[in-house]
Amino acid sequence: MNSSGNSPAHKLHEENRHARMLLDLLQKEQAQLIAADINALTSLTEEKARLVARMSELAAERHTALAAAGFAATEEGMQAWLDSLQPSTVRQSWKELLDLARAAKDINRSNGLLIGKHLARNQGALNVLKGGPQDQALYGPNGQSSVTPGGRGLAIG
Repeated sequence: MNSSGNSPAHKLHEENRHARMLLDLLQKEQAQLIAADINALTSLTEEKARLVARMSELAAERHTALAAAGFAATEEGMQAWLDSLQPSTVRQSWKELLDLARAAKDINRSNGLLIGKHLARNQGALNVLKGGPQDQALYGPNGQSSVTPGGRGLAIG
C-alpha cells in the first residue's frame, strides 16, 4: 500500500473513523426521534453537519488522488485502483468504509421516516388547533397555506 500523502488510501482510516462516528450519531438521532426528544436533536444535527462536511473533504481528497493516479474519481475508480495493487490491507479498509456507508444510509432512511411521522402528527395537531379537519394539509402544492380559518374568530378591543 502506498501510504504517501498522494495515495488514494492515505486518509482511508480517517474516513472510516468519521464514518463510524456518523453511524453512532445517526443511531443516537434515531433514539432521540423514537423518544420524541426534539430538543436533543439540535446538537446532534450540528455535530452531524460537521462530520458530513469533514467526510466530504476526505472523499474529495481521495478523488483528487485517484485522478492523479489515472483513475476515475469515483467509487468505481477506487475499486479499479485497489484491483491494480498487490494484496494489501487497503482493500479491507475500503470494504469497511463501504459497509459503514450502507449502514449509515439505512439508518438515515429510517430516521427520515420517523421525522415524517413526527411531522404528520404535528400537522394533525395544528389542524385541530386551527379548527380544520385533521386530514387537511397545512400547505398546498404551491407552498401556500391551504387551511381556511374555521371556528369562531376572536374579537379584540
